[in-house]
Amino acid sequence: MAPTLSQLKRDFEVMANPEQAVILQRFFKTGPGQYGEGDIFLGIKVPPQRTLAKQYRDLSLDDVACLLQSKIHEHRLTALLILIQKYEKAEGTSRKKIFDMYLKNRKWINNWDLVDLSAPNIIGDYLLDKDRAVLYTLAQSKSLWDKRIAILATFEFIKHGQADDTFAIAEILLDDNHDLIHKAVGWMLREVGKRINQAGVESFLQKHYRRMPRTMLRYAIERFSPTLKKKYMAK
Repeated sequence: MAPTLSQLKRDFEVMANPEQAVILQRFFKTGPGQYGEGDIFLGIKVPPQRTLAKQYRDLSLDDVACLLQSKIHEHRLTALLILIQKYEKAEGTSRKKIFDMYLKNRKWINNWDLVDLSAPNIIGDYLLDKDRAVLYTLAQSKSLWDKRIAILATFEFIKHGQADDTFAIAEILLDDNHDLIHKAVGWMLREVGKRINQAGVESFLQKHYRRMPRTMLRYAIERFSPTLKKKYMAK
């Protein structure tokens, strides 16, 4: 008998750990006015969720969408883990359907772990050989998570030796006021230097380092020599 969404939800309840939930709600900033305000945790760590995702990978896309729209964080994370598995096995129009579903439901992809887990694997991978205008629309959104999706999607491009979109979206996000965007942009710039070439990152920094938020800059130059770090931080 095929596994069902109701069975999966019962498995979540069995695995719930209230003490761990308190820790996770604090870690993911769920208090009033914080970026994860109101998010609800069951207290289940990621490895058990990966196991659940494998067990329930044959859920229908409608069931996955239903799970993704849950108020419970672990439901949404496991939904994305299942969606990634489905995407990896899909081809052609089936991948397009998953890509479209992701974008349509992105309001529920609303914490940094959810974005970082899924944006490169689905959005970035799908756009590898396609027009990337949607990323620039997301980068100019008012939504923190849309902007993080935009820059994290470029991680997949970086892995394939492509840095132009990372630089372009980083430039759009230079004046963003949120720490989670500063960290994400700096991280992607660091990855360009690590995986493609540091010279390209230095060229970007020479143009923008005086304007960049300090956290973004620190992340970007993490792998630089002490001398270069000192140069860029002395702005």
